[in-house]
Amino acid sequence: MNDNEYMRRVRAIEGRLYRVAQGILWREADSVDAVQEAVFRGWLKKERLNDADKLEPWLTRILINQCRDMLRRRRREPAALSADVPREDTTCEDLQLRIALMRLPEKYRLPLLLHHMQGYSVAETAAILRLTKSLTVSRLHQARKALRGLLEGGEDE
Repeated sequence: MNDNEYMRRVRAIEGRLYRVAQGILWREADSVDAVQEAVFRGWLKKERLNDADKLEPWLTRILINQCRDMLRRRRREPAALSADVPREDTTCEDLQLRIALMRLPEKYRLPLLLHHMQGYSVAETAAILRLTKSLTVSRLHQARKALRGLLEGGEDE
């Protein structure tokens, strides 16, 4: 895949990549940085991608790893302990959902984010997360159950 083809395909999925990053990191600036870094890393290694049709799951996987790296760095920074300020257009329900999602363990939050919020199929979600399809279905079920519990009763998982 040449540079022009890579950039054309990246532009087509850029919005989805941003929304995945936003769902993991929640901070707009961090999300933009993560997408840019993932696209750059993907561009550096694009020759390793044998099937150009698999660019989106491959790049999404790179993005998820980049987001995880940023979260690890954020935890080491003292300023990271302060809460994010919600956007002005955030409703009470959105804020409750956001808090509940952040309370979910990553193994449940990521499949939920990819499948229900970003519209990836179960098979695509499984491929991105490098899980079996049956494990992905199971985690989606557990995630919905845990999220429902958090939203209804404030229980942990």
